[in-house]
Amino acid sequence: MDYSKEFLQGLYRTMVRSRAFDSKAEELFLEGKLPGFIHLYIGEEAIATGVMANLRKDDYITSTHRGHGHMIAKGADMKKMMAELYGKITGYCRGKGGSMHIADLSIGVLGANGEVAGGLPIASGAGMAIKLKKTDQVVVAFFGDGASNRGAFHEALNWCSVYKLPVIFVNENNQFASTERVQETTSVQNISDRAVSYSIPGVTIDGNDVSAVYETVKSAVERARNGGGPTLIEAKTYRIKGHFVGDPTLYRGKKEVQEYWKREPIGRFEKKLKEMGMLTDKEKENIKNEAEKEVEEAVKFSEDSPFPEPVSALQDLFVDDTGYGY
Repeated sequence: MDYSKEFLQGLYRTMVRSRAFDSKAEELFLEGKLPGFIHLYIGEEAIATGVMANLRKDDYITSTHRGHGHMIAKGADMKKMMAELYGKITGYCRGKGGSMHIADLSIGVLGANGEVAGGLPIASGAGMAIKLKKTDQVVVAFFGDGASNRGAFHEALNWCSVYKLPVIFVNENNQFASTERVQETTSVQNISDRAVSYSIPGVTIDGNDVSAVYETVKSAVERARNGGGPTLIEAKTYRIKGHFVGDPTLYRGKKEVQEYWKREPIGRFEKKLKEMGMLTDKEKENIKNEAEKEVEEAVKFSEDSPFPEPVSALQDLFVDDTGYGY
């Protein structure tokens, strides 16, 4: 990558911030401070970082139940994110959505989705809206390997191909759909092979290499903005943590996880930047400390915030024909 030190350190900083947030979320959940379930993005940070570095604020994304990294890379407010995990009124969804349903329309995040493949039709609809409005925005739909076996995946790719919609489908293949290995559930070796069925480009990349992610998505975004239609990108990575915090992970061994830890994206990129003379030990320490401070401030903000009043339980559930929620 022939880019400035500022840009490269920016990619590194985004990954470190994402890791710091999820590490703290895991700690808080195990301490019993967070309700619901928490699904961590640890070890997959290069994908969201590389993708979002190509997007504008007015571009859209649809996220998944493992979406903290997507939100952070797109520019979300960590305080509002953490408050949502706490179930506080100051959270993005006023404490009603929790970890799996964070959204922020102001930065183009159309929402995370607990339903596997649930974001793909939403992304397709957003893509159609962009085409009708004749703007040059794009949509990125994130989804896991398990989602590629759902009907919504095939319907979305077909729809976007037929109408040449500006949607980039990013498959975060972390090798597991809940507790099942991808090899046990999926009929193709590479999920990107399925692109040929819909006459769109499909490519498989190393999802732990932020450079590869950035460059590949850059080409797909340029193609989409210029009216070339959708692209399917499979970013192969590994789910370092369990399906959810507290998952006993009886379906794999510790040695396997330890081997994959050696390939995690932050350490790889850090080594590369040092070899390029783009990151000193002091700069690395400063970035780490800044990220941890930001997370601690988010925790304090959340713990100081009030819970929603019971009367608010039925608010913000519907939208009437005037456009106002009730």
